[in-house]
Amino acid sequence: MKNELLFQYIWQHSLYKPSGLQTADGEPVVVQYPGRRNVHAGPDFEEAKVRIGGTLLVGNVELHIKASDWYRHGHHYNKAYDNIILHVVWKNDVPVKGNNLVPLLEMAPHIPPHIISNYQGLSHALHAIPCRAHLQKVHELNRQAWLTRLLAERWEMRFAEWDTQLKQNAGDWRVLLYWRLAANFGFKTNAMPFLLLAQSLPVNILGRHHNNLFHIEALLFGQAGMLNRTFQEEYPFRLRQEYEYLRKKYKLQPLDAKIWKFMRMRPANFPTVRIAQFAALIHRSLHLFTQIVASSSLAELMQLFEVSASGYWDGHFRFEDEPKSKAPKHLGADSIQNIVINTIAPIRHYYSRRSGLGDHGETSLQLLEQIAPERNRLIGEWEQAGWLPANAAESQGMIQLFNQYCSHKRCLHCSIGHSVISLRP
Repeated sequence: MKNELLFQYIWQHSLYKPSGLQTADGEPVVVQYPGRRNVHAGPDFEEAKVRIGGTLLVGNVELHIKASDWYRHGHHYNKAYDNIILHVVWKNDVPVKGNNLVPLLEMAPHIPPHIISNYQGLSHALHAIPCRAHLQKVHELNRQAWLTRLLAERWEMRFAEWDTQLKQNAGDWRVLLYWRLAANFGFKTNAMPFLLLAQSLPVNILGRHHNNLFHIEALLFGQAGMLNRTFQEEYPFRLRQEYEYLRKKYKLQPLDAKIWKFMRMRPANFPTVRIAQFAALIHRSLHLFTQIVASSSLAELMQLFEVSASGYWDGHFRFEDEPKSKAPKHLGADSIQNIVINTIAPIRHYYSRRSGLGDHGETSLQLLEQIAPERNRLIGEWEQAGWLPANAAESQGMIQLFNQYCSHKRCLHCSIGHSVISLRP
């Protein structure tokens, strides 16, 4: 045993044989409560309850791999360790004196070998999902409960970022929705450029022109830096003229066009097409936030986002390109579902929680349960491991699990990892 984090984990979750525990002085030990994990400086566990001999002690517990680590860490000089009720070690290699002669408990004989070998199997696994070989041994109810918690964790991480953004725009929910929708329209590749675009162009300016789609397009494409060139076709030429007028009127500063990514993308996902679709949404939906909060069904929400880019884009994917055929550039069902999953459902829940107007948490979750699971590389990893998500709520939980736990081998912090470590041979 060399991993102190694993040793602390074993103590925290009582993954040892409780019978026969005794101090180095031969007094029997009964652990009633291992204590609350201390993530700050000081003893490892606080408020533990341990019966030593006939006395119940309540206080702090310190863990070390070797008893001599007490001296190596300088605890015998530190008054913060004067109130330790128990020193728990893997191996008792030297007698520990001082600090009021803290009782010492050696744990090596009481920890089942499979606990350590199971953990080592996870930590040394070469697959992207460390527990892949044992995943089917974990009860499905345990896995489903963990996914539900992970979805909540995923949303909480977003809400922390959104708290900051809401403060930046003085608590205006319309602006927050505008920013988050813009980032979502960029999807993964152009999410940041789209967010910068929205932040560079106040929604109130777009609101003044919401009845004129051409003006909205001019503002968005101009702010995106995509009109800073010479055009031969009438549509982009007029867009540039209109933008130059609006830019001076509103004292706007465009972005650098180099931030937009086109490489290795399907033409339908080009940022030019997405900006045109975003313009169509703004043009059609003056009170979008109110409609999103009021909508009671997935079908109603989906309908709000059924927009198409303007006619010019029927025959183009970029300005003045030469596509082989013409077709309307609708925002497809998959893209709309992506927006519901990543923006609409969480922002409904976030708004209801912040406003105190009722809990949309359950209805927001139900929205995701009505949507088919996402299809991407991460979900493919889980499917190869034999775990198929039933809906978007589960696939979102799986994405969180992969990104925040599997990728960093945080098996000691994972409910599934806990089940695998506890598996008996």
